Amino acid sequence: MHAGAPGTGTGFPPGPPTATSYEATPYGTPPPMPETVPQLSGALTASAVLRVECSREGFARVRSFTRDTLHVWSLGHRYDDATLVVTELAANAATHAAPAAGARGAPEIRLGFLLDPTHLLVTVSDPDDHPPVYAPAGSALEEHGRGLCLVDALSEEWGWTPCPPAGKTVWARLSTCPPI
Repeated sequence: MHAGAPGTGTGFPPGPPTATSYEATPYGTPPPMPETVPQLSGALTASAVLRVECSREGFARVRSFTRDTLHVWSLGHRYDDATLVVTELAANAATHAAPAAGARGAPEIRLGFLLDPTHLLVTVSDPDDHPPVYAPAGSALEEHGRGLCLVDALSEEWGWTPCPPAGKTVWARLSTCPPI
């Protein structure tokens, strides 16, 4: 899998996900996942999804959602890395989804978590059709453009897939194993 290239997995394994408290929200169904998102390593054990507007309050909800979901799943040891990955993907989605939303108001993004026994798959979907641009940072002092470098460094793999009729999903796969 090459960073920034559409995934080539065969989809998710069958099996009913276990709902979290966030799935009780009005947006409560897990997103349909394109078949090009990487296959997880075992049976799907849990999923959670959140839709938020791209705003300061929305990003606070993203961080709270991440913290609460990982706490419920006993993955507190992955909180820092997962939050940084989610924040970077959500910020990219907000930056690039705003022009795609046009006059329809603040763009909305969808955050998803899928858990299997060995991996956490983070997905962020937005209405923009353009692929993410991975550009290795030229200088540590650059103010923008390092987000996908961080995602690449913290995840086992990442990629994106188009979501017809419009938009894309950017995903990152993180290990659930505690640090050594």
